[in-house]
Amino acid sequence: MNLLESFQNYIAGNDLAAKDDRILLTVSGGVDSMVMLSLFIRSGYEVGVAHCNFQLRGAESDEDEVLVRTEAERCGVAFYNRRFETAAEMQRTGESMEMAARRLRYAWFDELSRAEGYASIAIAHHADDSIETFFINLLRGTGLRGLTGISTQIGRIIRPLMFASRKEILEYAVANRIPFREDSSNRSTKYLRNKIRLGLIPRIREINPKFTDLMRRNIARLTDAQLFINHGIERIRTEAVTSQGGIDTIRLDRIDPAFPQGFVIYELLSSAYGFKGDVIDALCHALDHDATGRRFYARDRVATVDRGTIVVSPIAPDDACSIPVERGTLRSYCGNSVLYYEYRDIDAIQNYGVPENVAQVDADRLEFPLTLRRWQEGDSFVPFGMTGRKKVSDFLIDAKVSQPEKERQFVLLSGGEIVWLVGRRIDDRFRLTPQTENVLRITKEIV
Repeated sequence: MNLLESFQNYIAGNDLAAKDDRILLTVSGGVDSMVMLSLFIRSGYEVGVAHCNFQLRGAESDEDEVLVRTEAERCGVAFYNRRFETAAEMQRTGESMEMAARRLRYAWFDELSRAEGYASIAIAHHADDSIETFFINLLRGTGLRGLTGISTQIGRIIRPLMFASRKEILEYAVANRIPFREDSSNRSTKYLRNKIRLGLIPRIREINPKFTDLMRRNIARLTDAQLFINHGIERIRTEAVTSQGGIDTIRLDRIDPAFPQGFVIYELLSSAYGFKGDVIDALCHALDHDATGRRFYARDRVATVDRGTIVVSPIAPDDACSIPVERGTLRSYCGNSVLYYEYRDIDAIQNYGVPENVAQVDADRLEFPLTLRRWQEGDSFVPFGMTGRKKVSDFLIDAKVSQPEKERQFVLLSGGEIVWLVGRRIDDRFRLTPQTENVLRITKEIV
């Protein structure tokens, strides 16, 4: 069966669109979305094309826009374009490029589809994207829910290429002489997805050439398993969780002791409140040791262990979000970021110059446990390259940090002294020197 037939059968089999539906296609200019445009046109659907220019790659971004506009005009379909001030938005919100771009484009797609009367919004994700997401979430410890890949349909969003592999899409593009452009960032291995796409998956395919088909079946089974679990968890939630004044209380004595308590707690906290796996593991450990009063943080929620219950509430504006970082900790969470910790011998350090999201400090100068918390008025440190102290507030003003970013700024402390103004500057007293033997390398990654 060729790709066009498979496409038509996939849409019909999953009830993604009716023949008389108007569908908004999100087209970047890459091979996936350009092939999706061709398949919809050849299948006789009434479509419009939406293109986002995030203005992050200079002439490349503008050339993408020209290509998509030209192809839409050739096909005789409506073309919509939006240029976003993405860099300014990142500065305003403190989001990563990926998060800011995602939020901007999906908000515009929804607004545009409603204004122009499109029944669905088609995204060109395919089977390999879903497999890459599986491995990303596996490495981040998201639990079973994260291993279910990318959904075929969520509300108005449809993904009609989820049946196809990247190889099949590229072969179709070449055979049908479909123009497309490749984003140069797709070749950069600084992104986790690209490391998996370019490094891990090709090696697995050497072991099993049918890897893509195998993973599609695995993900389908995991998705069914998660749907089954979701049904059971919602029943437990109605019995074990009470709410009052915006505060939820999970009463552990109302959970059937025959159920694996740790797993149930994970499902309750991760799905509804966004707590990460490592944080939930630490919370369960505290429960086992009756550590009443211990607090654990998600992006905008705090969970407190309280005499056989877990109390979940919004994080108060004045909450320092303080957590200990023990020696040997591999990662910890602060706001919408995760910090990864690596201990290295000085001889393994190849580059002393690192980007702002990475800190390399002398591990032997640290007093454990470290403390990770929001910065506070009065905090000061000795910025790398300087000899005198500087208030954190003054440093942030000089760096022209926006107010939303200031509110999300964390510091990492040792013995009460700032080691790292997270994501910005280490303290000069903890820098690597000719006498350094052991290094703690910390990487901040937006989640």
